[in-house]
Amino acid sequence: MSQRLFVEIGENPPDRLDKALALYVPEAAALSRSRLSRLIAGGAVTRDGAAVTDQKARVTEGEVYLIDVPEATETETLPEAIPLDVVFEDDDLIVVNKAPGMVVHPAPGTPVGTLVNALMAHCGDTLSGVGGEKRPGIVHRIDKDTSGLLVAAKTDRAHHGLAAQFEDHSAERSYLAVCYGVPEQTDPRLKGVRGVSFEPSGVIKITTQLARHKTDRQKQAVMFQGGRHAITRARVLDRFGAPSALALLECRLETGRTHQIRVHMAHAGHGLVGDPVYGGRRKLSDRAFSAEGIAAVAEFRRQALHAATLGFVHPGTGEALSFDAPMPPDMQALLDALS
Repeated sequence: MSQRLFVEIGENPPDRLDKALALYVPEAAALSRSRLSRLIAGGAVTRDGAAVTDQKARVTEGEVYLIDVPEATETETLPEAIPLDVVFEDDDLIVVNKAPGMVVHPAPGTPVGTLVNALMAHCGDTLSGVGGEKRPGIVHRIDKDTSGLLVAAKTDRAHHGLAAQFEDHSAERSYLAVCYGVPEQTDPRLKGVRGVSFEPSGVIKITTQLARHKTDRQKQAVMFQGGRHAITRARVLDRFGAPSALALLECRLETGRTHQIRVHMAHAGHGLVGDPVYGGRRKLSDRAFSAEGIAAVAEFRRQALHAATLGFVHPGTGEALSFDAPMPPDMQALLDALS
């Protein structure tokens, strides 16, 4: 069912229509500024019976705008009955523990078999519409070959509230990773790596800018001018081999950029085991590991990275939620072999 909203412009409004509507539209409507921009461009916003299609149009206090929000349409993405590990679900959102190897969102190279296809089938008619379409709202992603926790919205309200938390970095995320070497404060090499510093309790902090690689557009690259600000913190949970050849890390994101942990750890000289893009392959000493351990590392074909914890405030109830996902079988088998 379509919805009609009357929005009155208040005192000292922003200088353009899309910003003003985003400020004064009823919170219950859960219309993001990007959604409002599309509605404006599509002629769904009128004043005194005339459509206003310029999102940059100036507004005046006391003006009243009518927004016709159309009923959510069916999306072109096809539902697929793919098994999901559902950790939590209610009318507003769903939290899943994604298996490695699954792409999150359909793209030209992977139009089917994605998490979104699976969610379309699983959620069915409980999807009330996100961004004008009956689809799950993806507010954050994890790489195809990274396993672990991901939340998706089932309603516009939830999408709006979750997206705001990921944008202001108030959502909590931690990852488990297996890297080459041990990033310790006692390593003099790390003191010379730009962007690397240490915090209390031996936590390594990596602060850089990230942007697409100049020659390989599928990769991200560390920069110190331009790009997008990125901060990763990591602490050592366990060490393997003698001398310390591998480490199990807990990584926490202050920002959430594409490939952030993988790029940052490689920048620090501690690429992730199995990472085909940033990790590289390193020869391990047979004095440090058994033949089984060396084989386990050599045969691990994805980045050893798992989204282990996820926390956020429920956008509908205001309740603080926190979830944990156990180590996936392949990473657990790797650790067992190293031990």
